[in-house]
Amino acid sequence: MGTPVGGSADGVGDETVVGATGRERSEWFALLDDAGAVDWRHKDIAAWLSGEQGVDAWWAQHLTVAYEQARGIREPGQRQDGTFEASVSRTVALDPADALQSLAAVVTAELEVEPLALNLTAKHPTARFPLDSGEFVLASASPLGDGRSSIGLTWGKMTDGTRLADVKTELRAWLQAVGGP
Repeated sequence: MGTPVGGSADGVGDETVVGATGRERSEWFALLDDAGAVDWRHKDIAAWLSGEQGVDAWWAQHLTVAYEQARGIREPGQRQDGTFEASVSRTVALDPADALQSLAAVVTAELEVEPLALNLTAKHPTARFPLDSGEFVLASASPLGDGRSSIGLTWGKMTDGTRLADVKTELRAWLQAVGGP
């Protein structure tokens, strides 16, 4: 069994949140509670944070998900539509096209499914693998410079979060099969 899946706030300290937003996470949560945000939709919370409070859009999304998780509105790994998603990434010493081609070969071998779409010419190449269950695996690569890329895998559209930790463990093993440090 894999390691438990953490929440949005895990790995992002209060100093970082204060530096980016001007307030601690707990202060934002108190403001959101006072505004009645526990009954708002996700996009309304993010819009309030970015529009009325002037929080950067990325940080507004981060705070929104962290708030929803803290208030029991959303579980770790849960998307807005109620499905669950597990994502992992690592850095490799390959350019994006070579990194994605290598990663797509690993995923094809593991799933015994060819990608529905494989785009090697985009700045951020991707390959999407549809699964019979309605779930999907998305492989991606992004340039980091100096011949390195960040490669990632996302397993999406899971109906519940019971498999998240195991799926993340499996996806990490697939990433390790791609060359480079």
